Amino acid sequence: MSQQDAESRVAELAAALPVREGDDPWTAEEVTEVVTTLRADVERMGANLAKAQTNLADLMTEGSDGAGKDPADVGSSQFERDQEISLTRNAQLVYDQSRLALRLIEEGTYGTCENCGRPIGKARLQAFPRATMCVTCKQREERR
Repeated sequence: MSQQDAESRVAELAAALPVREGDDPWTAEEVTEVVTTLRADVERMGANLAKAQTNLADLMTEGSDGAGKDPADVGSSQFERDQEISLTRNAQLVYDQSRLALRLIEEGTYGTCENCGRPIGKARLQAFPRATMCVTCKQREERR
């Protein structure tokens, strides 16, 4: 794809994205910035995920039966495993959310709340490009 074709495609994507009442339409530059951020997140989190999975696999192969080990060492090992599991889950979540956001941009549905169907708002998406819900719906979800 030529540079001109790519720029034309980004302009088309920008024009198709929903905006809340009172927001300015998306510009090609704004969409490019969001896409660049999301791609960097995918790359960074993909690397973090691979590292976390390797670390977790190493921790799991150390064994957890505790035979002949000091109880403090067993507890420490368990803590490390739990922490690595948490890091791996977080990396997977950010990775998946970023990939989803990129797919939604390509489909032209990026910026639409998955709950109420209304536009999420540019300011929210520029601050948190992986957002899939408007502020109102996200607040409702978090109160539950």
